[in-house]
Amino acid sequence: MNADRFQATYLIETPLEPARVADIMAGEQSCGTFTRVQGETDELRERARATVESVELLEEAQQASLPNAWLARQGNPGPWQRARIRISFPSDNIGANLPTLASTVAGNLYDLGEATGMRLESLQLSTAYRRRFDIPTFGIPGTRKATGVAAGALIGTIIKPNVGLDVDQTAALVRQLCEAGVDFIKDDEICADPVYAPLAARVPAVMAVIRDHEQRTGKHVMVAFNISDETDAMRRHADLVEREGGSCVMASLNACGYSAIQSLRRSTPLALHGHRNGYGALSRHPLLGMSFQAYQTLWRLAGVDHMHVHGLQGKFSQSDQEVVESARDCLTPLAEDIDDVVMPAFSSGQWAGTVPATYAAIGHDDLLFMSGGGILAHPDGPAAGVASLREAWQAAKNGIALPVFATQAPALRRALEFFGAR
Repeated sequence: MNADRFQATYLIETPLEPARVADIMAGEQSCGTFTRVQGETDELRERARATVESVELLEEAQQASLPNAWLARQGNPGPWQRARIRISFPSDNIGANLPTLASTVAGNLYDLGEATGMRLESLQLSTAYRRRFDIPTFGIPGTRKATGVAAGALIGTIIKPNVGLDVDQTAALVRQLCEAGVDFIKDDEICADPVYAPLAARVPAVMAVIRDHEQRTGKHVMVAFNISDETDAMRRHADLVEREGGSCVMASLNACGYSAIQSLRRSTPLALHGHRNGYGALSRHPLLGMSFQAYQTLWRLAGVDHMHVHGLQGKFSQSDQEVVESARDCLTPLAEDIDDVVMPAFSSGQWAGTVPATYAAIGHDDLLFMSGGGILAHPDGPAAGVASLREAWQAAKNGIALPVFATQAPALRRALEFFGAR
């Protein structure tokens, strides 16, 4: 028997005995149900049942975090005990099947009648099991090689306005951004294949600009075309990008799904930029959904190369601590002896002023730092916006405060004056 197993850690809340609930969780997500059934032999349970590895009691709560009709029917008044549960699963129950893995660790458990809170906190995989899934094609080294950025943070931006630009306007903006000195450009997640700028026309027009810029300067700017769609359409779009000399495509992970992203990964050699839009619905409640560690683990098994982590001091709801932990998760191998780290992509309200906190928290610059307004809204134009970011990174790495460094860095000085006053 193959004894290979993987582990999932959960935060639960329940008015019942947590050890009992943990046992129910293990049974429900392996070979059991609410009662032992015919055919569920001891030999079968030994081979296929999930095992509760630990139960750590945490604080009590006087109010349930989530409604629960099953418990309400029983008139259970609480209090509610929170606990951290660690369960191991036999890998042979699942095989190299990502949708089934996700269904096992983050499926019906969310509807469990015994719980008023259920959050998947982490996934730990054995090396043998990790090897059964896809790994990044580019990752950090491949992205650096494609863009020619051997060291330092990659400076990226987003096509803005988000939607509404036609093919010629998009190409003209890309030309302006290339001349400004960016390393990376991506579509917005809500602009994929609009009628007024379809990918069939937009990709050739943009890539003509990219090829021209590369021929003149030697610099290849990586463009992440948003090809989110049904699976066959994404394959066709990726083939078009490849034929035109592109190096990257982007997909909205949650909207496309595990199977579609796996199929895309296996059908294209391009870098796969994973956008996490919709993750907030899975994560913002502290006792529901899943942590980013578990989330990015599942998507890394699909072979993505870049993962969005949002940004420090940004415009979204996540705390700086959560953003930092997310970036560190991306940079941590999922198993021993496998190089599968992915490049964290910082975005959302980022500009020169958020660079020092980013560098201080991460401690290095193996990352993609994307700034939309921080580049495109710089009062002296996009080139000055890019320059302000590079100056900010230089200051942060040298341990010099931005206002001090800005006395000799005009683009940074203007950014501090303009954005800092907003």
